Amino acid sequence: MTEPAAAPTSDDATGAPSGRRRGPVASFLRETAIVLVSALVLSWLVKTFLAQAFFIPSASMHDTLLEGDRVLVNKLAPGPFDVHRGDIVVFADPGGWLDQQAAPRTNVVQDALIAVGLVPQQSEDHLIKRVIGLPGDTVASAGGGSPVTVNDEPLDESAYLAPSVGPSQRAFEAVVPPDSIWVMGDNRPQSADSRAHQGDPGGGAVPIADVVGVAFVTAWPLDRFGMLRNPGEVFEDVPAP
Repeated sequence: MTEPAAAPTSDDATGAPSGRRRGPVASFLRETAIVLVSALVLSWLVKTFLAQAFFIPSASMHDTLLEGDRVLVNKLAPGPFDVHRGDIVVFADPGGWLDQQAAPRTNVVQDALIAVGLVPQQSEDHLIKRVIGLPGDTVASAGGGSPVTVNDEPLDESAYLAPSVGPSQRAFEAVVPPDSIWVMGDNRPQSADSRAHQGDPGGGAVPIADVVGVAFVTAWPLDRFGMLRNPGEVFEDVPAP
């Protein structure tokens, strides 16, 4: 005789297959955890490869950038894209530029949020300046507020210099080494930039390898939101080195 097929087991009166169903609370928590982890991973990927936020701690870039501003930095330059004269760049301390600056204290939570890119990078080991010279350029000034010249071409920097600030009270002249850039702050009297480090290795120039990226937007506070555009017209008459 043929035995009758076994009746399907069920865990309720409707005949639904056996097994524990996930409750609505558990499902919500699981979906929320997936969203949060995905957001953190995406934020980390963006911070690592595309863009990163930085906090402005000093007055060296007035009035372009003020203390407390947060800027977003394009990490594709240098890299797939080049760094140009006039760009505002964030770079790691080449050595000795920030020895006297106290590092702000952070806790474990802040460190974790910085690591994944949800909080701006503290600037205790980074600087932000404007690129004035590229590899091979001769950058100079006679001092006393006279113009900065690049390859003997005087610059009109009024588009970005702080009001009532001259191009350079300090006299200097330097040839930018290969794979390096010459940087200066927009608030020249308050900026310990390449001019102040000519006695350091590299003669004050910053290795391009130390550049994190090019700042392209002031993101915070909201009343200062705006694009940081390259003033290309300032450098358009500069000849090749």
